[in-house]
This record gives sequence, C-alpha cells and structure tokens, in this order.
Amino acid sequence: MSEEQHYLQTNFGYLFEEELIEEIQKIGVYKTIPKNTSIIGVGEYIKSMPLILKGAIKILRKDEQGEELVLYYLEKGDTCAMTLSCCLGQTKSKIAAIAETDVEIIMIPKEKMGEWLAKYKSWQAFILQSYHARVDELLEAIDTIAFLKMDERLYKYLKDKAMITHDDVIYTTHNEISDDLHTSRVVISRLLKKLENEGKIKLHRNSIKVLVL
Repeated sequence: MSEEQHYLQTNFGYLFEEELIEEIQKIGVYKTIPKNTSIIGVGEYIKSMPLILKGAIKILRKDEQGEELVLYYLEKGDTCAMTLSCCLGQTKSKIAAIAETDVEIIMIPKEKMGEWLAKYKSWQAFILQSYHARVDELLEAIDTIAFLKMDERLYKYLKDKAMITHDDVIYTTHNEISDDLHTSRVVISRLLKKLENEGKIKLHRNSIKVLVL
C-alpha cells in the first residue's frame, strides 16, 4: 500500500464503502502542496473538490482591494463543501484556500461529485455533514467578529491555529496575523504583548507559544 492509499484508508476508510474508496483511488489526483501555497483563488472556476489526507488548509474571504479575513480551517479527513456548490453550479469560487501547513490532498473531478451523491449513501452523508460543519464554522466566525473584542478574537485565532497544526508554537509574523484578522499590525503587536502579560502566550522572534489552550 502506498503512502497516499494509507492516508486515504486512515482518514476516509471508516466513512466510505469499499467500492467508493476504490473509485477514489482510481480517478482521484494526488497532490502535495507546500505551506503558504494558494490552492483555490477567489473568482476561479473549480473543476475538482479536495479531500484532505494530511495537513491543514486555511479558508479566507477577500475583498476587491485584496484584504483578507480568515473564515475557518480544514484538516485531514475534511473537505470544503463550498467547492461542491461551485462545481455543480458552475460558478466562480467566492473563497480562497491556502495551505496552512504542508498539505497532501486528493482531488475529485467534478463529474463524479453529483454521480456519487446518488450512488453512495456514505458520500451523501459525508457531503451533508461537511455542509453542516462549514455552516457552523461560518456562524462562529460571524459571532467572533460581531461579539468578541479584538484581544479575544486574537487569542481565539491563536488557539485555533495551534489546534489545527497540533503545535502550541505558531510560526508567523505580526503582519501575517494582522492580514488574517483584517486589522493593523500595530494593533496586533500591542494586543500580543497584552496577552503575554496575562500569561496566555509567550512571544519569540517569528514565533508565538500558546501557553493556555
């Protein structure tokens, strides 16, 4: 068994029928994507849907000026159900997807997505569950923006990032955080120092250690 087949069986074998796993192995396109690489851009037509075998992906919205806002993260065993909507509706993507870590994915051609919804109950259940999970995460993102103060948003962002990468040390810059949270670097630097004084994080050069998860 190849490494790709191992990850597919580990992350999806308990969800899908053996026949579906065999189809995925036959027609899926395996890809390894380096950290910080764009996977899907806003305005692109999507021709396939990713199943994540390893690593984490960041999903963002961008405005016309290129300003970004992080919506949620995807990790192994997930897919982005929004890509299914774009594929089946033949519409342009309204989100961007960027590799948060080195990522291994298998891309499913759009021609198979609708066919599998009718053919495999496990695929139908997986897609519906994915929609449900993404809607919950979008609502959480809206609540975070609407109801949390910026220091609370920042702390939640750091904890989410640590959990999705399974590492309490986050390698990033103040500028990258400010881009993700759609605010200024000066504000982020001030609030990071505040969180450090409260004993929640420890600041290092180009990295942040989350002390309380």
